[in-house]
Amino acid sequence: MNILFIGDVFSSIGREMIEKYLPKIKEKYQIDVVIANVENATHGKGLIKRHYEEFLFQGISMMTMGNHTFSKKELLDYIDEADRLVVPYNQPKALPGVGSREIVVKGKKIRVTNLLGITFMDGKSQNPFEAIDEVLKIDTSDIHIVDFHAEATSEKVALGYYLDGKVSAVLGTHTHIATADEKILSNHTAYQTDVGMTGPYESVIGCQKELIIQRMRNGLMTPFTVAESEGQLSAVVLRFNKNNVCESIKRIRIDPTHPFMV
Repeated sequence: MNILFIGDVFSSIGREMIEKYLPKIKEKYQIDVVIANVENATHGKGLIKRHYEEFLFQGISMMTMGNHTFSKKELLDYIDEADRLVVPYNQPKALPGVGSREIVVKGKKIRVTNLLGITFMDGKSQNPFEAIDEVLKIDTSDIHIVDFHAEATSEKVALGYYLDGKVSAVLGTHTHIATADEKILSNHTAYQTDVGMTGPYESVIGCQKELIIQRMRNGLMTPFTVAESEGQLSAVVLRFNKNNVCESIKRIRIDPTHPFMV
């Protein structure tokens, strides 16, 4: 079983990179399941129904979200029927959506859980360590992938070790910068602190660099404007053996300086 996890899809450029390269990646790595974090897919914040449906058509099996889940209010109109969408499990209980889902592929039950970090975040979410314990009590899946959408690397690393041997993979999202620490932990859980961003290459985590520099240099509250540039795609491939044990995690990087190799 080969699972592809795509890091934060950002804006139309991220969507274009998915359209262009996903078929090639699936063929090259013999991908069975595709998971993508899509909380920034619609103009850098949120996800409208049309883009959700486009991702389904392109073969994305499950979509995870994050702190910008409800940035596009249209989501509230279709969230109940979006059965491949996974919102943060530990978001405030009053908010709609499902935070942990299972699908069956080739006879294997594959669970995807989305969690929000609480360090340097808005502080409204349930503790992710407590929240995942709730999921583990009911989990009967063969393969369990956790998307941990968090700011602090220390929180991500800690959750990875906490879940080592309890889930199949802990993959970080949110910071948009791919880390070079992909590995299999001692109890066979695959881990990476951040998978990275799929979106504008020449940008500050997806936004127009000049405006962000101005904001940081002068302290002016300039708007976050989506950058227009060539694209990049960040992802990892997880390979599982017949016993559902992850044997390898491979980082994928496609951008102007790292062209896709067939």
